[in-house]
Amino acid sequence: MLDQRRTTNVLLLIIVIPLVFYLLKILSFIFIPLIFSMFIALLFLPVMRWLGRRKVPKVVSIIIVLLLVAGGLKLGIELIQLSSKEILATKSDFFPKAEEKLADLKMYIFENFGIEYEDNKNPLAQFFEKENLGSTFGFLRTFLTTLLMTAFFVVLWLAESINVHKLLNNTLLKQKHTSIKAFMKIEKDLIKFIKVKFLVSALTGLFTGLMCVFFDVSFPIFWGLFAFAINFVQMVGSFISVILLSIFAFVELDPTSTLFFFVLAITLVQVTFGAILEPIFMGKSFSINIIAVLVMLMFWGFLWGIPGLIMAIPITVFIKIILEQFPSTKIIASLLSGKETSIE
Repeated sequence: MLDQRRTTNVLLLIIVIPLVFYLLKILSFIFIPLIFSMFIALLFLPVMRWLGRRKVPKVVSIIIVLLLVAGGLKLGIELIQLSSKEILATKSDFFPKAEEKLADLKMYIFENFGIEYEDNKNPLAQFFEKENLGSTFGFLRTFLTTLLMTAFFVVLWLAESINVHKLLNNTLLKQKHTSIKAFMKIEKDLIKFIKVKFLVSALTGLFTGLMCVFFDVSFPIFWGLFAFAINFVQMVGSFISVILLSIFAFVELDPTSTLFFFVLAITLVQVTFGAILEPIFMGKSFSINIIAVLVMLMFWGFLWGIPGLIMAIPITVFIKIILEQFPSTKIIASLLSGKETSIE
């Protein structure tokens, strides 16, 4: 009887797990803003508690938090505008150099592979051609919809209309003491992850921009912002930042020792903040096996694209803490962390 029940449970898991993944895929337009909003709400939860202890009404507290989020977005938009003005107003000879090296590359490809490219079309004009205009507006519509849904869910999280503690208590974790303990650990670890990741990304962007200024590479503000943003994609972001900036510098700088030292400098920036300081700030309790990190990045990236890459590690931490609460799944939590796990 026991073996039959176990077999039935295994068969149910085989059926249910692919179904859950399928639902996560087709309902990504709901789950992506929902998870993003949870991370934002967790980040401002200490502020909400601080205001609550001072008898500030919850409605006023939510408005204050939303104003803080809006202020952060406004600052980000102003930095992007500043970066755009820097690119448009520059008198750098980067674009003539880029066109010259692009022409050489086209000639090399034609001579070796026989592939021809049209030279009379402006890439920006191609972007706004009639056949491409629909996808451009489609991207903007999706982005705005996701932004509005995220703001809506943030309000629900902060107002406790969506209560993670009660949800865990009524579903996965039946014992009240265990659910409180698990929720506090999830909250603590995720807040720590978001704070450390934001700080490390900001420092990475700042020093990347300073390296561009020091080596006289154009658009330091843009590259600083790019390094800051792409650094939120765990592991992969650092490689993308170094590779793209190295290609840009190859076009602008002469391939001499200057280029070598610039590439070395931006690589050291990524290694110092991403591979050395970030693990120190995160602490041992946040450790996740590097193989698990790569697998989760591939999985959530496939499922949700760029948002999935950004949220892969926090989601993995959430799953790991939940798995640690059950004796039967502790082995999976140990595989994710790469060490023995125990309930604190």
